[in-house]
Order: sequence, then C-alpha cells, then structure tokens
Amino acid sequence: MDRVRFSRDITVSGDGLILRDWTDQDVSAMIELFDDPLIDRWTPLVSPFDLAAARAYLAASRRSRADDRGIQLAITIDGEQPCGEVLLFRTGGPDEAELAYGIGPAFRGRRLAPRAVRIMTDYGYHHLRLSRLLLRIDPGNMASQAVARGAGFELTDEPVVVRPRPGGNTVHLRTWQHRRPQ
Repeated sequence: MDRVRFSRDITVSGDGLILRDWTDQDVSAMIELFDDPLIDRWTPLVSPFDLAAARAYLAASRRSRADDRGIQLAITIDGEQPCGEVLLFRTGGPDEAELAYGIGPAFRGRRLAPRAVRIMTDYGYHHLRLSRLLLRIDPGNMASQAVARGAGFELTDEPVVVRPRPGGNTVHLRTWQHRRPQ
C-alpha cells in the first residue's frame, strides 16, 4: 500500500471542534497550554515550556510535516483560540500511526481530548488510508486511559514501549489500539 502524504495545510472539524495548524501567532498560547505540571508529567515536552521552547516546538512541528513524519494540530472550539493539541505521527508501516494529545489546564474537563482523538482517528482512516491507529499511555495516567476508552481504543497485550524523556529519564508506555469500524 502506498503511503498518503500529509497535506501542506490541514483543517479538520467535527464534534464541535476545529483542529487546525499552529501559527506563529499561537506561540504565547502554546506557553499557557504546555507550561504545566501535568503536561510535564505525562508528555515528552520540555519543562519549563517557555518562549524559546514554544518557538523550537513550532519549528520542529513544521519540519515533521515537511518530512512527512507527523502532523500537530491545535485543538480549538472556534477555529481561533487553541485549547490543546492533537498529534498524528507515523510509526511502523505505511498504514500505521500513533496519536497523542494534550489539553491546557484552563480547558480540561470539557471532553476535548476524546473528541479530538476521534476526529483524528476518522481522519487517519478516511484521508490517510491508515488501517491501524495507536495510543501509547503510561499505566499511571488514568485520565489518558479514560480518553482512550472514550475514543474507542482498547488496551493491547503488546510489550511495554520504553521512550526517553527530556532530562535523561525514561517512560514506560502501554499500547492502546483502535478497532477500525467494518
């Protein structure tokens, strides 16, 4: 199967959300969203997440898209104010990708993460022709496990994935898989 390349500009909407590309004007919003103890605890983002980190993160996001490795979209309700982020990045073969997400502290409790994950799951199946979508979640992250279940993912018995974190630490992640509707 030939891999579908990521579009240069992506906007995806549904379930009351608009997922859009990050812009240069979003850098200060990124700091408010990502300079947070829970984001630091459960994601690979650097902490503190300051202006330099936000600019570097935006540049890395653009390189990832240009290299066809991944897409990172701001989660918005109105198409403007970012509330968080959802990512889709290529993993194994041409038809597999992993999703990730983070919601800023001021926007938690609104079910934004499961809605954004469902939208990106649908995008992956229908626009990118993926057949396998994954989440990788720390076993202690109960909130993300609830997001996974709410978005239709199931825990697999695949081996634990060990990934490096900033500062030399590692994280141990369990794999969750979405069952593609027949």
